[in-house]
Amino acid sequence: MSASRDTTARWNHNIHYHPLILGAVPAGARDALDVGCGEGMLARALRRTVPRVVGIDPDPDGIELARSHGDDVEYVLGDFLAHPFAPESFDMVTAVATLHHLDAAAALDRVRELLRPGGRLVVVGLARGGGPAGLPYELAGLVAHRWHTLTRPYWEHPSPVAAPAQTYAAMRELARRTLPGARFRRHALWRYSLCWTKSGEGVLG
Repeated sequence: MSASRDTTARWNHNIHYHPLILGAVPAGARDALDVGCGEGMLARALRRTVPRVVGIDPDPDGIELARSHGDDVEYVLGDFLAHPFAPESFDMVTAVATLHHLDAAAALDRVRELLRPGGRLVVVGLARGGGPAGLPYELAGLVAHRWHTLTRPYWEHPSPVAAPAQTYAAMRELARRTLPGARFRRHALWRYSLCWTKSGEGVLG
């Protein structure tokens, strides 16, 4: 594989949390959906353990690049909120740096519909700092970024970017209201994680 195609050495603030996501795949998961898949790096990683993986993204350049890898992930060019996925058709839904591009409340409602009982959602997202309480996280992020980039360059992904409108507190409250029992955690490197398992017997039963 050429250096330009070797994605294993890539690192950025999103890729840093891929192991967290991959470690949360439910046992026995058969179908996974990566929302905002971009060029497909996480989708390809999910496919190593999940028999069927679908990636969806509204950016045609990202989908074209994802398909160029020639793997057996299903890539869909489209709007996650509008695409006619069947209800309860996935055991795992992931979204990395995606919710702030969408109506977050509508997106979480949609995920609830798409997950099978026992299925799991894992989000790694961006939010605004929200004042002095966030300063320790800001400092930790600066230190972590500097440390990780001492030995490898920061990979600038090709997907469109947008500044988050919601604060961490607002996203935590939205998760609490929308997904009872969800685990929300703020991290260094300017990210949060949200993990929720849909109740009922299923892949985790």
